[in-house]
Amino acid sequence: MAAVDLGSNSFHMVVARMHHGQLTIIDRLREMVRLASGLSESGYLDNPSQDRALGSLRRFGQRLRDMQADKVRVVGTNTLRRARNASTFLVAAEEALGHPVEVISGIEEARLIYLGVSHHIEGSAGRSLVLDIGGGSTELIIGEGFEPRRLESLAIGCVGLSREFFGDGKVSAKRFERARLAVRLELRPVVAGFRRLGWTTAVGSSGTIRAAADIAHELKLLETGITVPALEAIIAQMVKARDISSLELLTLGPERAPVFPGGIAILVEVLSSLGIEGMHISEGALREGLLYDMLGRLQHEDVRERTIRAMQLRYHVDDDQAERVESTALALLTGVEKPWGLGGDKYRPLLAWSARLHEIGLDIAHAKYHQHGGYLLANADLPGFVRREQQLLATLVGFHRRKLDELALEALPEDWRKPLFKLIVLLRLAALLNRARSPVELPPLALSGGSNRLTLKLPRVWIANNPLTQADLTQEQTFLEARGFELRIETRD
Repeated sequence: MAAVDLGSNSFHMVVARMHHGQLTIIDRLREMVRLASGLSESGYLDNPSQDRALGSLRRFGQRLRDMQADKVRVVGTNTLRRARNASTFLVAAEEALGHPVEVISGIEEARLIYLGVSHHIEGSAGRSLVLDIGGGSTELIIGEGFEPRRLESLAIGCVGLSREFFGDGKVSAKRFERARLAVRLELRPVVAGFRRLGWTTAVGSSGTIRAAADIAHELKLLETGITVPALEAIIAQMVKARDISSLELLTLGPERAPVFPGGIAILVEVLSSLGIEGMHISEGALREGLLYDMLGRLQHEDVRERTIRAMQLRYHVDDDQAERVESTALALLTGVEKPWGLGGDKYRPLLAWSARLHEIGLDIAHAKYHQHGGYLLANADLPGFVRREQQLLATLVGFHRRKLDELALEALPEDWRKPLFKLIVLLRLAALLNRARSPVELPPLALSGGSNRLTLKLPRVWIANNPLTQADLTQEQTFLEARGFELRIETRD
């Protein structure tokens, strides 16, 4: 198994072998790419940063091919969330690496970081606060055992802060004070909530925090970990040097030095604002979290299933109706899997999840509830789901009834437009056939599908006894015909 983290500062890859249900790390790669430094004010990645990134990914791709990694997950974080030309870059990135790249939300990044760190914390008693300072964002998490309790992702990172306040490499007390004030303003909305929840152990997981601990040890300030007095002493050393390039520290490499002042400003303000007396260092991080998340999915402990259930409870879903629609949708899918090319393990779960959540919009209003449901899913924090999965799920629920929006469908990723439309057709039929909300089972459904058509055969007696369903099916034929799709309804004895 392999996990690749396309961070805003560094790219990381970790390869592990699963043995008796446990992960053993067999290789690691890390390259300082500083992707965030190439993000312009208008939100576009420049060519030099893209070239650095693609060169790194080609090297990662070679290692993955050489090691014949069986399961691979690749995620992009803050910079790829923000870049307006990310979609173009991702096409080249996937070609260079040889694997698809998923862009994850800040909250999902925080969840995966905690998952990676929690497997490296000695003992599991009490709550842990975890801090990760990335190039473009900073994640704060409180969790207990392997379960996060509070997740936050702040839009401030060591690359962006260093570029804003120390872009020319010059360091002064005034610049540090301005940088620290910017961090305090970002932290202000979340400090009270974290203090109320509380924790027993504070753990840092990023390169910035490890570098700070190494420097504290080099300067004989601490043996292990990091504290506010040690960070203040390190800041004093940087101010004294006046220029980051003049800082004579053996443990601060030339690659990290340009982004180190911003990282330290974030670190010292997090510790000060939250009253953290000392922070331990963890080797676990986002990439390890990806491995454990993959391991959970392989062992049928998919966090996405818990997320779907939580959404059902939160929005008071009628479980019986959701189960009926899910059962019908999956039965319909079975009938057209081969002719429609919907086999494999990525379509069935998506259809099942959308069936379970297709009525969440009813908790807001009955009118246009499908649109309300789509909006909720598009904008909610859904642990375990990457951005594309969330977009697909929201589209399925948003289009499970009424007219189909041509422009919205065209906005989908190109490789998903055709298969997702076919899943939409199946979900619409499943919801329509169960509109009566009756506990009585539907008759056996016979389907056959062509590239742009579907034939549904129903018992003649059943159709005669369900005229409202027949009317709904006739209207559905009109909706689908407007999208260039033919739905045929045939009867049988």
